[in-house]
Amino acid sequence: MKAGAEMKSSQEEIVNDIYNLILNPATRAWERSLLVKAKNALSTKHDFSVQIEKLEVALRPLALRDNLTPDVMDLYMKITDGQTKRFDIAKHYAENLPQRERAIFAGGCFWCMVEPFETRRGIISVLSGYTGGYTDNPTYEQVMGGYTGHVEAVEIIFDPKIIRYEELVELYWKLTDPTDGLGQVADRGSNYRPVIFVDNEQQRQIAEKSKKRLAKSHQYKRPIVTAIETAGVFWPAENFHQQFYKKNPKRYKRMKQTRQQYLAFLALQNKVWSVLNRFRGKR
Repeated sequence: MKAGAEMKSSQEEIVNDIYNLILNPATRAWERSLLVKAKNALSTKHDFSVQIEKLEVALRPLALRDNLTPDVMDLYMKITDGQTKRFDIAKHYAENLPQRERAIFAGGCFWCMVEPFETRRGIISVLSGYTGGYTDNPTYEQVMGGYTGHVEAVEIIFDPKIIRYEELVELYWKLTDPTDGLGQVADRGSNYRPVIFVDNEQQRQIAEKSKKRLAKSHQYKRPIVTAIETAGVFWPAENFHQQFYKKNPKRYKRMKQTRQQYLAFLALQNKVWSVLNRFRGKR
């Protein structure tokens, strides 16, 4: 009896998701036509699994190319037994924690910026989202299109008694190319520009000093261009983007390796440049 009730509840949830996606303005016209077709079939027929299978087959070509809108991708993952656990934003913003501070970093695609921070001791929660622009409630497509002024970023809630803001800034430098103001690695465009968003004057001083130390270290051939800006409203990204490394471990692993290889090559290139500079100075 319990299993039957759970199945019915699951079916009702999926039907409700389909209705909401049809009404969602972010859903593409092609996606909406498939969802309307599925809704109509489900309202007149009882073979739920057959109709959902037809919907999955129709969505599959774009799903395999990661070309569905995020909320539709969530539905696709749900009907194919993918991981669709919704990120608990209320927990992220819980105010009953005795020690908590916020840090916001933009460093290219936010898919690659969560795991390095989230797995550190003292990190309470990491949320992917958009900030730095002028559009309220932006969608992934709008930010990708460059219509909002926003960048992809991560908002980190941390316990300052366990991990200091200075440590987060130092980790941030290791995850990004601070000399590239037009994007990061393969991610190009203003929505991928590197920015440290500071919450208060103390964070600004820490970030500025850290940036100056990095510049004086001569680790990089080109100037350090990472911006330091005042933090504003942080708009959470769609559920599909939250904790991407857990939902799509294989793809994340490939992306992480590519990013690490690029940054390692950049470090080697800059080290060779630094050695040659010192050699020339001695001559």
